Amino acid sequence: MSEILMAVIPVVIIGVICAAVLVVASKLMAVKEDKRFPAVRECLPGANCGACGYAGCDGYAKALCESGDVPSNLCIPGGDAVAAQLSEVLGVEFADTIEQVAVVHCSGDCGRTQDKVDYSGIESCAAAKMMYGGKGSCTYGCLGFGDCQSACPQGAICIENGLARVSTPKCIGCGLCAKACPNHLISLVDDVERVVIACSNKDKGASTRKVCSVGCIGCKKCERVCPNGAIKVTDNIAVIDYKKCGNCPDFGVCAKNCTTGCIVLTDLSGMHRMK
Repeated sequence: MSEILMAVIPVVIIGVICAAVLVVASKLMAVKEDKRFPAVRECLPGANCGACGYAGCDGYAKALCESGDVPSNLCIPGGDAVAAQLSEVLGVEFADTIEQVAVVHCSGDCGRTQDKVDYSGIESCAAAKMMYGGKGSCTYGCLGFGDCQSACPQGAICIENGLARVSTPKCIGCGLCAKACPNHLISLVDDVERVVIACSNKDKGASTRKVCSVGCIGCKKCERVCPNGAIKVTDNIAVIDYKKCGNCPDFGVCAKNCTTGCIVLTDLSGMHRMK
């Protein structure tokens, strides 16, 4: 019996000492958390998309609590509702959220372009991209396997006729689809905009014409007719400067004069916000 006690007692003593050390360490080395953090984190939707510029909702909430310079309107999926809650919890002035939606800069569906190879590999855009740039004749176009669709948490993207399409009312502007697209065809655009360049082909006009009937040929006609100078052709593709595009005195003139029809007039409003 004494032999057993002699073996157990040292273990117990060591355990007690370790426990005491851990208790002291937890007190001395404890990281103080802002008492507002739980309330701030509760306001955020939990999308963890990174659209705010921080590593998820926890990162944004921590930044809001630690710094008075971080805007409270950076949560695009949460919209104005979340911005209002954050301003109330933090005691700062309400700032309107610039709501955005995803836009696919490609119109090359199966009726406007064609396949160059018979692809039978993994059903993934990322995988197809590694095989000669994809199965389509336009290496800049939509690969059509739905990596963006899989990434979308709201079911706002579907693949129709070989082309990704966004349901604007469902889109929350998280940007996860843009990160998933290996051809970088998807971007976030303010929901007040009404003009979109639905092409990403940077080849010269003659080459673009061979692979897609609605691709931008870089003719610069849109650039010449734009009254605000909001459109410039860069690397053989038209690009819109939305800071100059607003309040256009001749709205839609660029789309009307587009040689191939790759400039599209659209309505990006009517978004649903995460609760």
